[in-house]
Amino acid sequence: MNYILFDGPSRNNLLPFTFTRPVAEIRVGILTIREKWETFLDTTTTTITEDYLSEKYPMVEMDENVLINASYLPNLELVEMIKDLKENQAIFKDEDVIAFFTKEAQEDIDFNTFEAIEFSEAIIKIENTWDIFSKNGEAIQEDFNLITNNRKSQPIPSSNNIIAAENIFIEPGAKLEFTTLNATNGPIYIGKDAEIMEGSIIRGPLALCEGSIVKLGGKIYGPTTVGPHSKVGGEVNNSVLFGYSNKGHDGFLGNSVLGEWCNLGADTNTSNLKNNYAEVRLWDYQTEAFAKTGLQFCGLMMGDHSKCGINTMFNTGTVVGVSANIFGSGFPRNFVPSFSWGGSGGFTTYLTKKAFEVAEVVMSRRHVEFSEQDKAILEHVFEETKKYRRN
Repeated sequence: MNYILFDGPSRNNLLPFTFTRPVAEIRVGILTIREKWETFLDTTTTTITEDYLSEKYPMVEMDENVLINASYLPNLELVEMIKDLKENQAIFKDEDVIAFFTKEAQEDIDFNTFEAIEFSEAIIKIENTWDIFSKNGEAIQEDFNLITNNRKSQPIPSSNNIIAAENIFIEPGAKLEFTTLNATNGPIYIGKDAEIMEGSIIRGPLALCEGSIVKLGGKIYGPTTVGPHSKVGGEVNNSVLFGYSNKGHDGFLGNSVLGEWCNLGADTNTSNLKNNYAEVRLWDYQTEAFAKTGLQFCGLMMGDHSKCGINTMFNTGTVVGVSANIFGSGFPRNFVPSFSWGGSGGFTTYLTKKAFEVAEVVMSRRHVEFSEQDKAILEHVFEETKKYRRN
């Protein structure tokens, strides 16, 4: 069977992260949503997404296709239902389409002609940016069970102080000495070639993905995900770094999400709680206004390729777009548009020529190519977000 993951109606709620990727490429838990589905289905998948992303993330359509809403995370019950789908059957959760089997071209789909099957079990859905961190603990546990099933962890070196060792899994090549790991409240997964440096204190759930590093004396509270080839230091609480991003120094990051290729300067701090303990509002790209989240704790949402200088202070519920560069004293605005350059004193436009020069250098340091596809995507984002910049 040919499986295709589609963005679904939640795509715009997940900006700025979906400016540069399909919903399926969002990391929550240990794996990306695509990696979860491909592990459960034991096959590769392709994507239906925005036209400007489709060259990098193409769709492969065959005579028989099952399309899956990428906002939903797989579980055993749902996957079994999907594998049993017949032509013109669709699985719904309330009025939301989770998956359907069709032989028709995508533009010809009429769900009124489909047999509706209701999925009544519990399921994790990622439909807002804050779901990425607020549902991360549950997602880590699900991925931990999936990845470690019938496998044996590498031995934990004896110099470490361990609580609940049965909830800790270490992949080959990982390094950790003289750390404290407490997996009482959730699992701790240490990926291939990852490292936790001496003096670090970790409270699970934690996903430290392949090649990532916790710097000396890091204090990590779960549920936290440090995506592949990322670095964290200082204090981190209930946050998700997608991959190739750094918060390598002292400072606090809480209830936050960083995309890929982000960097927080030394002593950067995020506020995750308002002084009056009021509900946090976040910038909503659809209404172009600040919208309620229902959360009391919410920090920073930072899109791909964005960076900030030393001692940067982010207010509670700040949204930073793609490829922004923030520096200087004082609090920048709670919404920093993509390709902005500046800080609390004001912003100018960060021209793509300069942004691309930085991206090429940053990515080459990790032996990753800044491709023509990447440039085209960022050019599109630059144009699409022009209306938010004031100059």
